[in-house]
Amino acid sequence: MRDAYDNALAECPIGLFKNEVIVKGNPFQPGPYRSVEDIEYATMEWVDWFSRSRPHSRLGYGPPDEFEAAYYARLSTRQPEMSPI
Repeated sequence: MRDAYDNALAECPIGLFKNEVIVKGNPFQPGPYRSVEDIEYATMEWVDWFSRSRPHSRLGYGPPDEFEAAYYARLSTRQPEMSPI
């Protein structure tokens, strides 16, 4: 049996996409969409921005790329060097 919460994880990004890309005057398309290709290109730009560059509250309002780089930098400095055998 399905309920309203089954699609909750998908609905959040879809709602953001509609409000940020499809709405008139969005930053991903300076003018009106004239073709399917315009929408496809705007969608690709938004997905790239959403996945890599957008400020995220769970990351201290920093972008995921910066958070990931800092995370791996901390990991590499914490690891002790192996002594030669």
